Amino acid sequence: MKILIVVDSINIEDSSGSKANVALINNLAEAGFEVFVFHYTLKNIQLEGIQCIAITEIKYSTLYFLSRLQRILSRSFNISVAPLLEKIFGFSFTFFNDTNSIIKCLKKMTFEPDLVLTLSKGGSFRPHYAVLKCPELHRNWMAYIHDPYPFHFYPRPYTWVESSYKQKEIFFAKVSEKAKYSAFPSQLLLEWMGSFYPNFLKTGVVIPHQNARYEIQNQDFPSYFDPLKLNLLHAGNLMKPRSPEGLIEGLLLFFDKNKDARDEVRLLLLGPSSNYSAMLDNYEKIIPELIVHNKSFLFDDVYNIQKNTSVNIIIEAKSEISPFLPAKFPHCVEANKTILSLSPYLSEVKRLLGVDYEYWSEVDDCLKISELIEQLYYLWKEDPDKLLLNRVDLQDYLSVNYLKQIINNLENNNIV
Repeated sequence: MKILIVVDSINIEDSSGSKANVALINNLAEAGFEVFVFHYTLKNIQLEGIQCIAITEIKYSTLYFLSRLQRILSRSFNISVAPLLEKIFGFSFTFFNDTNSIIKCLKKMTFEPDLVLTLSKGGSFRPHYAVLKCPELHRNWMAYIHDPYPFHFYPRPYTWVESSYKQKEIFFAKVSEKAKYSAFPSQLLLEWMGSFYPNFLKTGVVIPHQNARYEIQNQDFPSYFDPLKLNLLHAGNLMKPRSPEGLIEGLLLFFDKNKDARDEVRLLLLGPSSNYSAMLDNYEKIIPELIVHNKSFLFDDVYNIQKNTSVNIIIEAKSEISPFLPAKFPHCVEANKTILSLSPYLSEVKRLLGVDYEYWSEVDDCLKISELIEQLYYLWKEDPDKLLLNRVDLQDYLSVNYLKQIINNLENNNIV
């Protein structure tokens, strides 16, 4: 099968979404499919063994001029016209120029795909908008939906309403109707988006974020990481709804009961955490065992620590439901260390770990978190290998072989 992939970015350092997209692209190629990639990274990035074309931005157009004028007004004069313009047009001038650049490239394409897969990141969905404007590709189109869209369809507490919400609803309704197939990283997200756009329930399949082979380049540890201690690691962005307060208070309760453990246990929060700067600064003053680095890390550096920590932590928002599959979930499974899941009861992470998985708590249940840390601590004291995850079922679910089955089933069912 020949697969054309239209993707926002293949730079794994710019976002967790790009990391997930590159892992999926690599695994499609490893599965034996002929993969051709158009990407809008605006850098000449190549993936080994895969033909990649960097889409050129259109720089001589009215839309380009207007987008730069808008940027000057915002940066130099602190005048934001974006909400007004997006309320009128639905999207920014930059968005329209970017999608026109992608469309121009697609119109010149000589590759004849059996499947057209659109991948995006964040709130962009530019590849989806571009392919929507190319009706000749719809009969083979699989729209991959990585997160709820538009933003007001996020579950609480994430929800907020954009000035352009109506146009974005109309856009995604068309995507749901025109794409031959839709794909989602989680079963709960498929069902969640299907409640807003029922056609997704007819066309949707689950393609989870992928485990991809990655060889760590720098295996040196930073000075703050001691592999001989019980390291509890949260790696990633602490967005505003993802509060670490329950985790830290749980750690304090654990130390109150197990004072001798202070020399052996470390909690590391690595990644952007500006939403909690003041709170974390206060905690760091009273908890020397808390290590906070409020910055972005190279994937190679953080993955090395994920592979060598004792416990990987996933923090999700306090909510009734979390339909997301975090992009780092495959990395945590591949690291083969216990996952401490701080998630709603109804969440994709908990669904995959299983109803009987022991190391789960609501994100604000300090007492239970302290009890779980204590349990992990005494297991680690007996034998660090007792904290290995050893979930072959999850490794298989996130693997090339399972991905190949999904795509081949589309072909066998004459979908593509």
